[in-house]
Amino acid sequence: MSEHDVIVIGMGVGGEEVAGRLAEGGLDVLAVERKLVGGECPYWGCIPSKVMVRAADSLAEAARVTGLAGGAQISPDWAPVAQRVRDVTADWNDEVAVKRHEDKGERFLRGEARIVAPGTVEIDGTTHRARRGIVIASGTEPAVPPIEGLQGVDFWTNRDAIEAKEVPSSIAILGAGPIGLELGQVFRRFGSEVTFVELFEHALAYDEPEIGAAVAEVLREEGIALHTGVSAQVVRAMPDGVAIELSDGRSLSAERLLVATGRRANLASLGLENVGLDLEARSLEVDGHMRAGDGLWAVGDVTGKGQFTHVAVYQGRIAAADILGHDHAGADYRAVPRVTFMDPEVASVGPTAQKAHEQGINVRVGLIETKTSARGWIHGPGAEHGVIKLVADADRDVLVGGSAMGPAAGEIVGFLILAIKERIPLGHLRELIYPYPTFVRGVEDALRQLGG
Repeated sequence: MSEHDVIVIGMGVGGEEVAGRLAEGGLDVLAVERKLVGGECPYWGCIPSKVMVRAADSLAEAARVTGLAGGAQISPDWAPVAQRVRDVTADWNDEVAVKRHEDKGERFLRGEARIVAPGTVEIDGTTHRARRGIVIASGTEPAVPPIEGLQGVDFWTNRDAIEAKEVPSSIAILGAGPIGLELGQVFRRFGSEVTFVELFEHALAYDEPEIGAAVAEVLREEGIALHTGVSAQVVRAMPDGVAIELSDGRSLSAERLLVATGRRANLASLGLENVGLDLEARSLEVDGHMRAGDGLWAVGDVTGKGQFTHVAVYQGRIAAADILGHDHAGADYRAVPRVTFMDPEVASVGPTAQKAHEQGINVRVGLIETKTSARGWIHGPGAEHGVIKLVADADRDVLVGGSAMGPAAGEIVGFLILAIKERIPLGHLRELIYPYPTFVRGVEDALRQLGG
């Protein structure tokens, strides 16, 4: 039996943050990962997907030359995209990432970890003790819904789509959330016929309905079919692809089927029952210090606080400080941002107006169309659709939520994060000098719509 100060189970971005900080703080750390160090983000998520998005956006922007600056002839080629994906992922090799942690003094083991008793972890038959505690950062896997016939079909998840060496002639996507929308728009711009099947009433179901309506307009103009308020009931393999029967009686067919219906936490095989936790839990309940129990911490997707790299890193910093005994502020999730990197971008922070209302907040809303701002009018193509929507607490006179859709929306949201996190009074926000003509100046227009 080997002994260590801390054992970190799962070396995605959250686990990496904890393990690295603890090692730098002088602790003996055992880092365990069953797949690749870095997790989903650098290999099948944030990084390679945005490489694909960047390539697809460059095609769309080149086409916008027509009408703005002359004419353009565009010839999409997937080969350089597929190669660049392999370059940025090191062809799905984590040797450099492993070495980075070993150079900090951590011991690394690749294998399947299971907690067998408090402070005790079994890794592929070997037993290891943690003197201070265990950190669970085991991440998530694509969630596959129980659709009749699905297991008999060679369907894709986001990982297969990222690794694609060729563009399918047609693709049906279950789920019009961030992952599905980004990948669907990419494949459409490289020649695929794309169809979305979305259970909820609008795309990006957890964002504002005005955002969903604007996304639908973008998809329609790009020739992408969007079916909302329906689900796939039966899936069948066909000689040239898949056939899908929808809940409203319609049928679809495509060469490829991409399942993008969310993700589920990797908890079932961790032995949670051996430390008094619920074996059937969908996520781990943590306090503001990331403690999930006595001598147990959890960070990242498994906490259910948001499946984002930035949340996992944030939580990793807090957990490491707590384990090291350093002073630290507890976790604050009032201003958690989210960005969908379609074209145009969609960025949001805090609750929607409806969610805020359900929380008992006296809601006041300010809404403007992106195209009505001076910058939107100047920009033209690429800024025709989208809104900036602000959600305020009328009683406290502060913002609690905000959304933006348009070019660089992911950068605009940074301003809203600060306003919400620091509870800046609306009057102070109105008094700021907003640079002209910029997209962020649309926030000033939306503030005016809030009144007060």
